[in-house]
Amino acid sequence: MRVHLGSDHAGYHLKAALIERLTELGHTPVDHGPSEYDPDDDYPPFVMAAAAAVVTEPGSLGIVIGGSGNGEAIAANKVAGARAALAWSEETARLGRQHNDANVLSLGARMHEVSEAVGFAEVFLATPFSDESRHTRRLRMLTAYERTGELPAVPSDGSAPPVV
Repeated sequence: MRVHLGSDHAGYHLKAALIERLTELGHTPVDHGPSEYDPDDDYPPFVMAAAAAVVTEPGSLGIVIGGSGNGEAIAANKVAGARAALAWSEETARLGRQHNDANVLSLGARMHEVSEAVGFAEVFLATPFSDESRHTRRLRMLTAYERTGELPAVPSDGSAPPVV
């Protein structure tokens, strides 16, 4: 599988470790930068390039890395069609794929040991989307909002709202 990666200076070294491990596992990592360590760089160009590549290349996934992973998840989610999930455990990485069909994993390099963060990535890449109706319904709502800018209706009876 092709895996698009982007980071900032805080995620630079974890990104290098991920590229090495992904290659060992038979994946094809694509590095969207930065290509060298720069303590003053900004994450949006690198992260958004990785997310955009995932969206335009069906079947690929992405991993974005920063200090906490929060800004990187926010930036990746600005790309239409990207669904970035911030993982802080193997379970959150798994659920991001199973329940949310996340196509981008966001990691905080300052929050985890390298081996732990690499483990989150391995779980994320190995986990398929469950395709359960409740999850696909929710994804349709998100996609409809992204397309139209209209919020889903909140049903007064607690039932699932209709999806356009």
